[in-house]
Amino acid sequence: GLTVGRRRTARLMRENGLRARQKRRFKQTTDSHHAWPVAPNLLNQDFTAAGP
Repeated sequence: GLTVGRRRTARLMRENGLRARQKRRFKQTTDSHHAWPVAPNLLNQDFTAAGP
């Protein structure tokens, strides 16, 4: 590639009718306040190992 500055890139893009893609907002996909039942805690959060 070529080494060019930001303004030169902006000018060339403007002259050729190109536009940069806008960043999208983060879409939250997890609903932590759902009404579904939660699985039982069968291990009681005890993850200690008996040995190495």
